[in-house]
Formats: sequence, C-alpha cells, structure tokens
Amino acid sequence: MNILYLHQYFTTPEMVGGTRSYELARRLTEFGHRVTMLTCDQQGLLAGSGWRQSLESGIEVHWAPVKYDARMSYRSRIRSFLDFGLRALRYAPRFTSDVVFATSTPLTIAVPAVYAARRLCIPMVFEVRDLWPAVPIALGALPNPILRSAAEWLERFAYRNAQQIVALAPGMKEHVVGKGYPAGRVTVIPNGADVDMFSAARGSGRSLRATYPWLQHRPMLLYCGAIGRVNAISRLAHIAAAAEKLDPQIRFVVLGKGPEEELVRRTAADLQVLDKNFFMLGTVPKREVPTWLDAADLAVALFSGPEILWKNATQNKFFDALAAGRPILSNFRGWQSTLVEEAGAGGVFDADDAERGARQLVALMHNREWLERAGRAARHLAVTHFDHAEHARILESVLLKAVDQFKPSNGASMLRDTVEH
Repeated sequence: MNILYLHQYFTTPEMVGGTRSYELARRLTEFGHRVTMLTCDQQGLLAGSGWRQSLESGIEVHWAPVKYDARMSYRSRIRSFLDFGLRALRYAPRFTSDVVFATSTPLTIAVPAVYAARRLCIPMVFEVRDLWPAVPIALGALPNPILRSAAEWLERFAYRNAQQIVALAPGMKEHVVGKGYPAGRVTVIPNGADVDMFSAARGSGRSLRATYPWLQHRPMLLYCGAIGRVNAISRLAHIAAAAEKLDPQIRFVVLGKGPEEELVRRTAADLQVLDKNFFMLGTVPKREVPTWLDAADLAVALFSGPEILWKNATQNKFFDALAAGRPILSNFRGWQSTLVEEAGAGGVFDADDAERGARQLVALMHNREWLERAGRAARHLAVTHFDHAEHARILESVLLKAVDQFKPSNGASMLRDTVEH
C-alpha cells in the first residue's frame, strides 16, 4: 500500500517526545509499504511557507514550518493546530495513496485527512489517542459554548468519515462506540515501546550514574514526561521532601518540560529539596530514555484532575518503563495501574498525602526482592503485550481491511478520475 500518514506531533528517536508513529511507520515500510508522513517542525526551525522533506528510517517525512511547544498557551496551541490543518489540507491530496491514516490529537487533523481521502477517493482510518474534546471540556479549556459545539461536531465528523478506527485503550473504544460508531470497525491497538531498543540499553545505566556525583550508587526514582497542569509533578516535590527525612539517599529525578516547569522548580526550592534529593534535568532525546530507565530503580506516572484524564491513560512513560523492565507506580486507578497491579509489575501509591506517599515509596525502594520481581514482570508484560513490532502488524491488517472494504460512490469515482487526469 501507499499510506498517507498524518500526525502533527511526529518525532524520531533523536527528538524529544513519543515515537509511536515513527515506530509503527518504519515497520510498515519494512513490511513493504510506502509511508508518506505529513507533520510539523515543532522547533520552528523552518522558515517561509514551504515544506521540507527527509527520509527517516524508510519513512518519507514532509515537515511544515509550524511551531508547537507544550509550554505554549492554549490559544497559541489552537492557532498551531489550525495552521497545520490548513497547510496539510492543501498539501495532502497531491500524494498518490491507497489509504489515509490520521492520528489525533489534535482533532483538527481530521479535516485534511477527510479532504484528502475524498479528493483521492480512498478510505480514511482515524486513530483516537485521547478523548477530545471531552478532556479539554472537563479541564475547562473550552469555556465558549460555540467552541465546545464545534469541537464535538468535529469529533463526530472524524468518526463518521472513518472506514476504520483505532483506539489506544478499551475505554476509548467504548467512548467511540457510545457515539454511534460500529464496534466491529474499532480496533484497540494500545501504546507500546520498541522492546529491542530497550534491550540494547541494558547495563548502560551504570555509566550514566557515574557521570552524576549526586547519583552514583544511590536509589533513584524517575519521572520522564511532560510537566503540565495534569501531571502533578509538584506533588512529587512534596513527596521528595517527606522522603528526605526517611532516607536522604533516595534521588528523585524529573526529565521533561512543560508549562508547570518553573512552578515545580520553585516548589522544590521552597521545600529545600531542589538539587538536594530532587533534580530537574530538562528534556532528553527519546534515544536516551532507555539509558535513564536502566539507571532507575523505580518509575512513576502521575495525573491530576478529573477521572476522564486518567481512566484510559496510555502514557509513553508507562510503556517505556515496562520495556526497560522497571516497576512503575501511578497515583490513579485507571487502565494502566490495573494492568500492572494484576501483572505484579507495579501499583498505586498515595501522591495526595506526601507523608504517606513517601513512606510507601521508601519502603518499596528498600525492598530489593520486590523491585527485581516487579521489574521482571514489567519486562514480560512489554514483550508479550506492548511491543510496537506486533502492533504494526495489527495496524497493517486494519489498513488493508479499510482498503478492501472501501467502496467509493460514483461521484467519488468521477472525482478520482478528475484528480488522476
């Protein structure tokens, strides 16, 4: 197949961020398909209105000069979504393709995806990564009733025009089906990790530890991800302050950036733990994440906010920890935490009560037998259920099914003839 893949936040392992689209797309090329990726240059390095093209592990990537950063205001992010959507709307139909695969968020990606599919008379497959607009509405990010109605219409528009839908969690599938979409046309392909990349990093954590005098052989808890309003990293600073009284040797390491970064830094400084047992090191390329997790004893995935945020969470940090063979703790009882509890690969701790949460963490960090046993269970879970290689095969079957089932109308066939000639 010729696959036209639309993802505004596409990143490679040399960049910062999740690499699900990269991992799936490169494997699709290995299976013999041609993948054309339309994305944006998030760093804003491109100038003008043109698109830059590169080849990334067999993926033909087209980069639009649209800056995006998680620290941008919500208004600025909306402008970025619309800017990329309009650019992709004009650009996407020029590629000879058999299927369009568009992944959210943002939901605005559906507009160029549907337009390209109609112009080329091919099916569109839509991937639901987050429950938009339900999540921003729950967070109060869409207070305007007109904007809320427009976002809800866009969600229905995306589903209605999709030949197949991919959901990242069972609860997301339930949401889509609840909107009236046929359950038989929704496939759950959860997030995952490149298991081989994490295998190659085994043992690399020792040399990394040696480069930091404050770390060395001390126990280390790692958070690797966004530092935003919903990530509750300020709570981790409070837990670090409480843990410092119980065991001053335990190190809390935060890798990431986001709009709450300075707030967390000030909180840690006020608690007198910043650069003492709580360290904020900024972002690292995805290629370096396996080494940091290999150096860690325990990983955490945190959330703050209404249930809709964390109930069906599929965080990259969670699956990366599994692939690295590291136990992972959450502060919420959702799909992820239930999964690791049942597998013996982690669990839930109390991040709201700093004193209690600190006691729980310190006890686990001192339990070497549990850490090793839970680490083995985490790795087994990643290999057997969350390897991107297997997920790519499932995605391939979904795309092939969409192409096989698609029956364009006569009007669509006439449009295709017009486009081709």
